Amino acid sequence: MENFNFCIGVDILFGKDQVENLPSTIAPYGKKVLFCYGGGSIRKIGLYDKIKSLLSDFEVYELSGIEPNPKVDSVREGVKICREYEIEALLAVGGGSVLDCSKAIAAAAYYDGDPWDMIALRRPIKKALPIVTVLTLAATGSEADSGAVISNPITNEKLSLGAPALMPKVSIMDPTYTFTVPANQTAAGCADIMSHLMEQYFVPESTYMGDLLVEAVMKTIIKYAPIAIKEPDNYEARAQIMWASSIGDNATLCCGNKLAVFGVHGMEHELSAHYDLTHGVGLAILTPNWMRYVLEKAPDVVRPRFAHFAKAVWEIEGTDETALAARAVASVRDFFKSLGIPMTLTEVGIDDSKFNEMAEHAIHSEGLEYAWIPLNRNDIVSILKNSL
Repeated sequence: MENFNFCIGVDILFGKDQVENLPSTIAPYGKKVLFCYGGGSIRKIGLYDKIKSLLSDFEVYELSGIEPNPKVDSVREGVKICREYEIEALLAVGGGSVLDCSKAIAAAAYYDGDPWDMIALRRPIKKALPIVTVLTLAATGSEADSGAVISNPITNEKLSLGAPALMPKVSIMDPTYTFTVPANQTAAGCADIMSHLMEQYFVPESTYMGDLLVEAVMKTIIKYAPIAIKEPDNYEARAQIMWASSIGDNATLCCGNKLAVFGVHGMEHELSAHYDLTHGVGLAILTPNWMRYVLEKAPDVVRPRFAHFAKAVWEIEGTDETALAARAVASVRDFFKSLGIPMTLTEVGIDDSKFNEMAEHAIHSEGLEYAWIPLNRNDIVSILKNSL
């Protein structure tokens, strides 16, 4: 079991009507608040008006229009507002994109240069404005972790940043706010959660406890994702998925594991940077093709792990590791397909014209040569082509 430090500093308020606690949770950090959100969904469900009413005693400024795969221009605009009005706290209301953008703003508010330089040059982040979140989409786990991902359409890059200072101070999580999330977004969010779990599971070394914890959360998504899609206002399904999203990406499950870069994330960042593809959709398309490829590339390492995955998570019986591993790959693909997610890049309008460029950049920026099964440029191109 590896050494680890474990400190989750976010105060999570989970359940119906927890937003009523918003004023008391923000007040300790100040009265000048930057309210960050995306499109019109929070208005449609009445959350926008609710928040404005709750914060009537605060000095609230707004940054709206934050897009999926949040763009650095939104970060720049947010930093401008923070400096002009001396913002004391950020309120991020939405899904992972809004939360990630808010984290970048919180850090860049204390950075002297352009926010993209801070991200691309990986400048140390030692200070950030306090962040409070209200989650409306279960997917990335950003409400309970210290990382973020920002895109730059000019350079076709999607890069990560992270630091303990970016951990939200408080995250309000009311599953009812996800009732109106469309089926395709619910499916993509669940694929994102599954990918975060695989990132902690397909590693050089894992612990007995870690395996059991990850397997339990995987099985939770497998059970409840179809229910949430069929019955969007099923509170239990939405609640289980929302909590799985948070606990699946804040290191709770993998303490003591020997971790490594997860190749699928690095490749997908290239796809969504170039094509603005929904992150969860890209992950769902790539994952089974990555599984097939690494199974063939390093069978002695991969086959027993995939076979265990087949038995523990998918409850497939048998003793033939080769057959079990193959069925594990098929089970992942079939699950994502059953949620209505496209399963080829061709279906989402992506061809092979940029594969070489994306592979080269992924090696440079994502460190895929240090993955559980190391990937070189040719490996990445092959997996992308197999995903067409």
